[in-house]
Amino acid sequence: MTKPNLPPRFPATPELIKAQVSAFYARVRTDDVLGPVFANHVDDWPAHEEKIATFWRNAILFERSYDGNPQRVHIERTDVKPEFFAHWLDLFDEVATDTLPPETAIPWVALARRIGAGMKAGVQSARQPKDAPPVLR
Repeated sequence: MTKPNLPPRFPATPELIKAQVSAFYARVRTDDVLGPVFANHVDDWPAHEEKIATFWRNAILFERSYDGNPQRVHIERTDVKPEFFAHWLDLFDEVATDTLPPETAIPWVALARRIGAGMKAGVQSARQPKDAPPVLR
């Protein structure tokens, strides 16, 4: 049995996703907080951007081509701090608002914030002592 084709979560195309990812990472590379962290881990920007665009096509267009575990990757990078996620999301919001139509930017930012909250929680949980109470914010 084949899986049904689902409509996109919101108005987006593969080309629009690629352009947004490219614009976002252009900003990240010059950002005082995130730039150095990404510089420590990304040697091939086109390949990184393609992998992230594939992630977003999966999340938005329901393509099933992404192969990765972003939660694990962020946990393994010890220089990725939980407090960086708010900045990452604010920067993503700025770029989306500047480059996308509202009918795409607003739901995409909302989706990114939901995903980012989960990523931050995962990083916090992985980094706290085993007997520590959970962080609830």
